[in-house]
Amino acid sequence: MIRTTLAHLHIAALSHAGLSGKNNEDRYAVSSFQLSKDDPRPSVFAVVADGIGGHRAGEVAAELAVNYISMHVAESNARKPIKILENSIHDASQAIASHSAGKEEEHGMGATCACVWIIENKLYTAYVGDSRIYLLRGKYIQRLTIDHTWVQEAFEKGIITAEQMRDHPNLHVIRRHLGGLRLPEVDFRLRIDNNESDEESMNNQGFHLEPGDTILMCTDGLTDLVWDDEIRDIIRNKRDLKAAAEALVNLANERGGHDNISVVLLAMPRVEETLPQKGLFGWLSGD
Repeated sequence: MIRTTLAHLHIAALSHAGLSGKNNEDRYAVSSFQLSKDDPRPSVFAVVADGIGGHRAGEVAAELAVNYISMHVAESNARKPIKILENSIHDASQAIASHSAGKEEEHGMGATCACVWIIENKLYTAYVGDSRIYLLRGKYIQRLTIDHTWVQEAFEKGIITAEQMRDHPNLHVIRRHLGGLRLPEVDFRLRIDNNESDEESMNNQGFHLEPGDTILMCTDGLTDLVWDDEIRDIIRNKRDLKAAAEALVNLANERGGHDNISVVLLAMPRVEETLPQKGLFGWLSGD
């Protein structure tokens, strides 16, 4: 793919360390491309990672995750998005594991990741861990991802209720992450309907986005403290994506800000809007 300086989507991103006093172990990157010299179709790729591990190891792992995944995607031909995403996440996981090997202070470090790849108006997702991806369409918000956590598994088995999930002591026990000895199973379920099967969710890859649709990517520092309906209302009621990102982060901090908070917003322009968006750099990253 060929990197471009203008994206075909509206984009805003913000990361905040929160109020606990710990380092910001979240990382994100957003980049825009043209598929090739002969194929002018536009593409935007975004990745969010939440680091795991003490002594600053979490931020190293998240940085490696974002850099390796972004690089792998950027160097691809975009012809098989799902396979490219899987290979890029596995590549990043191996890089994290290799980096931590033999370094006592970085032993056991890892990261979650959530990836969104929009080629023209087709949406592809991939994720590992509990960083989330949402779709906002009109008055509705849909969580496209399924957390890889102990509480999610317990809820699906009927052991705990949805209300009990919110403050359960095992809330942050993650079942999958990048950086382990084994390659993580990358999740390609793109859940458009909560009642659909896993197979149906995976078949949603390449989902057609409509004008005005908004994608939110975020770490659990937001979703631990701000509920889905509140996220929807904030994004829909703010004048632009930048104001929405700031309001989401501010609300999480007002409620304690006990973790790092990162949000990335990607919106399909409405029919009446001109393209591309002026002044947007082709590479956006942050911590």
